[in-house]
Amino acid sequence: MYAVLRAGGFTTGSLNFDAKIRPNSIDPSNLFEGHIGGMAVFVAGLVIARRMIDDGRIGAFVKDRSSSFDSGDGAKFEKGEFDLQTLAGMVKDYGKVDLTSGNQGRLKNIPNSYLPGL
Repeated sequence: MYAVLRAGGFTTGSLNFDAKIRPNSIDPSNLFEGHIGGMAVFVAGLVIARRMIDDGRIGAFVKDRSSSFDSGDGAKFEKGEFDLQTLAGMVKDYGKVDLTSGNQGRLKNIPNSYLPGL
């Protein structure tokens, strides 16, 4: 839902939502209740996604992480101004690159911080 809201909502499409009766159930009300439960989860996801956008932690994280593409060689690369041969030469010239963690675990846990009781 976060990606849907960041893209401006449903402007050209929708979600494919489905619920199935489990093999051990023959009661049609279970399908109905399955849809209700599933939609409740979508609503909760939508509410949390809005909070995540308003909070700005993920946006700030992504902006910081991709800041090397805002100027210099990173910006040129993003604009497609380098061919593979140029990039290969740059790698040789850079020598040792200072790698930093992407902190993916921290990023993945941000949505969990919005869940009640956690």
